[in-house]
Amino acid sequence: GFSPNVFRAMSYRPDELRAFMQYYDVVMGVNKGNLTKADKEMIVLATSAENHCLYCIVAHGALHRIYSKQPLLADQIAANWKTADLDDRQRAILDVAMDLCRCQPLTEDKIENLTKNGLDKDDLWDIGAVTALFALSNRMAFLMNLKPNQEFFLMGRIPKQK
Repeated sequence: GFSPNVFRAMSYRPDELRAFMQYYDVVMGVNKGNLTKADKEMIVLATSAENHCLYCIVAHGALHRIYSKQPLLADQIAANWKTADLDDRQRAILDVAMDLCRCQPLTEDKIENLTKNGLDKDDLWDIGAVTALFALSNRMAFLMNLKPNQEFFLMGRIPKQK
């Protein structure tokens, strides 16, 4: 394994690193909602692309490839989520996440579209929490001039060496 550069960079302020990681574990971990790990990484990837955060695009693109088992989709989302091969549910999730990312008010039709696709009020909260956490993360990555680890670039693209 390897240590992601974000841990070394954030260790400059250990208390903040611990607080960030605790919230990360709560928000990005498995919870009782309907969002999968792949869904959450999709949100991180699309919003980080909107924010032009190279570190998060590369690192969370890798995690999306691993969790979704769809390496091409991760690249499509990073390039332009609107033209990516998303299903209706994924598109409903990103419609909301991207409005939040851009600080746009949520419209009733987008919330109804979540419901139509099997998602509820708690899932809406989770979409918001992931989006908000990575708004912070993207900006901290810029502050720290964070560069992605080389290992992230190939993760989920090629079979693991045994």
